[in-house]
Amino acid sequence: MALTLAFVPGAAVACFAQTPGCEGVEARGCLERAFVAMGGREKLAAIKTEQLDVIGHTELMEQSYRQAPFITSYARETVTVDHAGQRLIKKEHSVWPESDLKQADADFTLIVTPAGGVIRRGGQDGPCGAANLDAAREALALGPESVLLTAAAAQDLHYAGTETLRSTEHTVLAFTWNGIPVRVLVNRFNHLPDAVETTEEFRDFWFYWGDVQQRVYFDNWRWVAGVEYPSNQVTERNGAVWSSTQALDIAFNGPVEEKDFAMDTKVGAMSAGMQGLKAVPFNAGQDKALAEGIDLYIGPWNTTIVKQTDGLVILETPIAAKFTEGILAEAKKRYPDAPVKAVLSTSDSWPHVGGVRVDVAQGLPVYILDLNEPLLERMVTAPHTIDPDAEETAKKDPQWKIVSGRTEIGTGANRMVLYPLRGASTERQYMVYFPERKLLYASDTLVVNADHTIYDPELTHEVVQAVEREHLVVETVYAMHQAPVAWSDVVGMLQKGT
Repeated sequence: MALTLAFVPGAAVACFAQTPGCEGVEARGCLERAFVAMGGREKLAAIKTEQLDVIGHTELMEQSYRQAPFITSYARETVTVDHAGQRLIKKEHSVWPESDLKQADADFTLIVTPAGGVIRRGGQDGPCGAANLDAAREALALGPESVLLTAAAAQDLHYAGTETLRSTEHTVLAFTWNGIPVRVLVNRFNHLPDAVETTEEFRDFWFYWGDVQQRVYFDNWRWVAGVEYPSNQVTERNGAVWSSTQALDIAFNGPVEEKDFAMDTKVGAMSAGMQGLKAVPFNAGQDKALAEGIDLYIGPWNTTIVKQTDGLVILETPIAAKFTEGILAEAKKRYPDAPVKAVLSTSDSWPHVGGVRVDVAQGLPVYILDLNEPLLERMVTAPHTIDPDAEETAKKDPQWKIVSGRTEIGTGANRMVLYPLRGASTERQYMVYFPERKLLYASDTLVVNADHTIYDPELTHEVVQAVEREHLVVETVYAMHQAPVAWSDVVGMLQKGT
């Protein structure tokens, strides 16, 4: 993975006494220069609403099949920000590249108010996620038109160490907002805020990295109604460019329609209690015995407890610590006298390895693909000081078991053999074969659609190729997001689609 997860806020950090462009003035005096550069404090405070026509893209770092360069998603958005009411509405047309062919386009509306938020699809409201609420509220407080006002209201505004941005030294104004440390990089020559930095734990897929350093660059400045406004915002997380948005049209203080912010209040209130992916629980109630001693727990992320003569193997500890702790508790409950001897983590998708830090903290051997070791090393060593987890406290070294070719685990009826897939879209996954059961676990490669077609036939095609290459006899197959299905049916669906 080319993503560098070690953030360096600038090429150089000078002593706190250096304030280029703001020499000899206190932090609030420097802030006032930034206000003047953007058109004046009064002009910014007078912005009660803004309407933006935005185009953007996001790097799908959490689930790109071959890592960098990443698969990219695209969006066209109409955004209304109501500062007076602390509300935001975003109507988005998205293009999702990992969808089935001819099904990549989708439309939805996000509405966030102080009472909560909803995502509306086809006229139906559903609670938005915790990450949606956080992003909207951060946009309201730390967006280009509001960040200086938020800094002015902070009681702890002060200078931080100078940073170099685009070869220019910047004075850094620092303060705390909602418990999050914020740094505003002020250009020494024109005094415009060129970037805003935060250190926070996100509640989307980025929570796997704990204390994430985010930098939002402001660029492509426009003179709009007497205000300097950066129409381009590029977001880095942990030093890697994650997303970019460009406002194609910008308007201030246009009227807002109350009906646009109307939503199902009960559904919106539900979002306020959302805690994000970190809080996803394990559900032991949907278990299915694939064979004696092979217990599948079906859900959004399937996991399997395998009983062998000398202990248990946990096949996948996905999504989060809470989920993984539930898996391990269920294993102990079901087989109280059998120790967990190994964990199999078959993919590099961030949600799929979300419980690995728990495995490492408990000292469990974890079988990972050779190509995924650098990513997982960074994930295990990433700082989690904002909300410490078990590994942050234990600081244990991982016991990686590197899978670079055929790897056998255990003996007897539930013997398992691991095979790297090595396909164009599956080179960072391995499959797990139970020879005596003629059972195959295909990692994250198979989902059967409701119409009995295969979601992403390329992934399944690469599994079929690997099965043929290894001369395996398969009767039943299942995967991370697919319940067991007859292998012959999968092959038939694949052939039918050609």
